[in-house]
Amino acid sequence: MRGRKIAAALCNILGILILLSVIATFIPVTIPRLMGYQAYNIISGSMEPEIPVGSLVYVEPAQPAEVREGEIIVFYSGGSAVTHRVVQNRLVEGEFVTKGDANQQEDLNTISYASLVGRVKYHIPFIGQLLVIYTSGVGKIYVVCYAACGVMFNMLAARLRDRAREKQNGTEGKAE
Repeated sequence: MRGRKIAAALCNILGILILLSVIATFIPVTIPRLMGYQAYNIISGSMEPEIPVGSLVYVEPAQPAEVREGEIIVFYSGGSAVTHRVVQNRLVEGEFVTKGDANQQEDLNTISYASLVGRVKYHIPFIGQLLVIYTSGVGKIYVVCYAACGVMFNMLAARLRDRAREKQNGTEGKAE
């Protein structure tokens, strides 16, 4: 009987840890979105060493005229979101001149104000890989299955406790 209680406690703890780990991995992606930030995964080394590949960047909306030289912005170029540093903000032309920190030269094309997503507020190294996992079909299946394992461990713990109680009640009933 004592072995079942220990097994139930271990299953319960393991189930809770699995569920907490799933929740914890969603926090860096979901909470900032509730606060108005957009999250992007850095997939190229153009902003290294400032922002390493695999980082998660949080982008806040910004008015193009308020963006200053030296700030890091996210903009759309060729259907992709790009993160680069502003070299010049040409107010009259309504465009930015940008450059990746790791690049030797400025970007060939200027960036129109209409392409601006916003300015990078924060970045967390390596967490951007979570976006890759959560946005892929296989990754979503893995996360759901992993969370289901946590739920099943908790269900198993409850079942083991019930059986231990039944056995204890059955034993007490026979002694009377």
